[in-house]
Amino acid sequence: SPQTETKASVGFKAGVKDYKLTYYTPEYETKDTDILAAFRVTPQPGVPPEEAGAAVAAESSTGTWTTVWTDGLTSLDRYKGRCYHIEPVAGEINLLLM
Repeated sequence: SPQTETKASVGFKAGVKDYKLTYYTPEYETKDTDILAAFRVTPQPGVPPEEAGAAVAAESSTGTWTTVWTDGLTSLDRYKGRCYHIEPVAGEINLLLM
């Protein structure tokens, strides 16, 4: 029997979007109403600190690896976590405070 060729729709093209494009905001200025948290992070080899920090911010708030039906119900800009400051931990190798 002949084989059928299947083509993926452009709307569903596989790919990975860097977290830092949405969740790394070094220009962000905190507000009195913000909830602040600091994380000690050791990025995987080859992962830039900005991407590691943004991934923590995303996965600690509104980020997920897939599209969910609630994505359009809330304001991402209002509720998303943000990585806005990164500094090395004194005396530690490859350990960052975000």
